[in-house]
Amino acid sequence: MKKQFFNTPDKVKDIELWGFNWLEYVTAVPAPLVLLTGYKNNGLANATMDSWFCFSSENDFYCIFGSVNKYTHMYEVAKNQKQLVINFCGKDNIDKCMLTIENNGYDTDELALSGLHYHNGSKVNAPVVEECFLNLECEFAWEKPLFDGSDHFVICTKVVNVWIDEERYKTDPFGRYGENGYLYNIHAPIDPETEEQIKSRYGVIKPL
Repeated sequence: MKKQFFNTPDKVKDIELWGFNWLEYVTAVPAPLVLLTGYKNNGLANATMDSWFCFSSENDFYCIFGSVNKYTHMYEVAKNQKQLVINFCGKDNIDKCMLTIENNGYDTDELALSGLHYHNGSKVNAPVVEECFLNLECEFAWEKPLFDGSDHFVICTKVVNVWIDEERYKTDPFGRYGENGYLYNIHAPIDPETEEQIKSRYGVIKPL
């Protein structure tokens, strides 16, 4: 039987939601998990794990980030440097990528401190992470508050260059998928009636 949920369920009200709306966890829609990179104003590498974005195209190819807090390094990079790289990690290097969450000091090279290697982009001045199998070099296009007075912004970037491991698109038509392909963020699903919650985990796509 299908049930409706339009108000915060009683069982969910006392759960720590870390700033997210309860619907984020009740729907728990998986989304690609990536490492965003750029240079802070001090010239050191910045890295941000992100899973709240989508792609769109009309002539050009765009990535739209749905919720970027204006007090974060990522917003600083997008707003001031206007260049960044979207790096797609696999299960073999996700642990190092996740270390950037802890190694996020302003006066540190967040990639080097996490054991990751990088070189500068060809079209943008931003780090391309060598361990990641797909890298999208992007330029800032526009921004808009999520709603009037919000501390979060919707940011659109234009993809201007792509790096991809040759083995991903030549040796196997599904090289970008399956166990070694794109990782998806399954964000801590909650049962709205029992308050049971499982920890966030990673998922992969297996083509039918």
